[in-house]
Amino acid sequence: MDCIGEYVMNGEGNIAVLASLIERMTLSDGDYDTRIPKLKLYRRSNPTAVMQCVSEPGVGLIVQGAKRVMLADRVRDYAVGQALLTSVDMPAVSRITKASPSQPFLGLMLEFDGREIMQVAAELSINKKNADAVARWSIEFLSGSLLDALVRLVRLIDEPKYIPSLAPLIEREIIIRLLMDKPDSILMGLVALGSNEKKIMSAIAWLKENYSKSLNIDQLADSVHMSSSTFRRYFSSLTGTTPIQFQKALRLQEARWLMLNENFDAGRAAVQVGYESTSQFSREYRRAFDAPPHRDVVRLRSLLKSNEQKGKIER
Repeated sequence: MDCIGEYVMNGEGNIAVLASLIERMTLSDGDYDTRIPKLKLYRRSNPTAVMQCVSEPGVGLIVQGAKRVMLADRVRDYAVGQALLTSVDMPAVSRITKASPSQPFLGLMLEFDGREIMQVAAELSINKKNADAVARWSIEFLSGSLLDALVRLVRLIDEPKYIPSLAPLIEREIIIRLLMDKPDSILMGLVALGSNEKKIMSAIAWLKENYSKSLNIDQLADSVHMSSSTFRRYFSSLTGTTPIQFQKALRLQEARWLMLNENFDAGRAAVQVGYESTSQFSREYRRAFDAPPHRDVVRLRSLLKSNEQKGKIER
């Protein structure tokens, strides 16, 4: 039975359970870190403007509402019961298209650990494929068994004493099911990585840790033992963008977080994330978030106040 058929037969009940759990655990709009380090919950009461972000490796499931995403120049809509699966960090443009105060958008994100995926694949003797033949992301229905595992994982949030022992086991189960449900699973994108792709993954990790530093493509390519031309080609193939655009997305996300949660003004945030020109920062911020920095942050704070959210939006 394919995942769509199993979802129709077994998944709808699990989706309803997840929606109930997430709605109870997210009393107002925001992005919620949980006691389970790799698991985040989401809630929005209204459709959103277009937002730029970096989509990390993981599975992002919608349990209420709908969303549109653009990755690597492809635009897809997805809704209740469907999940966005990604195997590498990729700059994305997205917006929530269906949400209301009475029926808010609700979702979750479970991040993947690439090393664990490759270890599990080796233990299961799953054959590697040509990396070029495996997609880096997809939108699909999850099987009823996968949804059941996600229900059990989210329920653990209410039982913190069991999280250290049980959460890793459920996360491993989810990886196993994703690898074995279909031979062309998105996770094969990690299993199939060749030496050049793994070098790009190392470069991505460096960029995420050093986004505020000046970027010299030739030096970064040399640090992972690749020629500049080969590095650029493989980086674009793996992430769907250039190293410069990837760094820009990281910088703008961090600047937005600093202004919203640490009360940085635009100039200070721009300098903190590595911009030398405040005007350039403002231009690029407006293109990314559909509003200049000050107006965007005022709007977000107004949204938080209207939903009576206590505390800070998490990263």
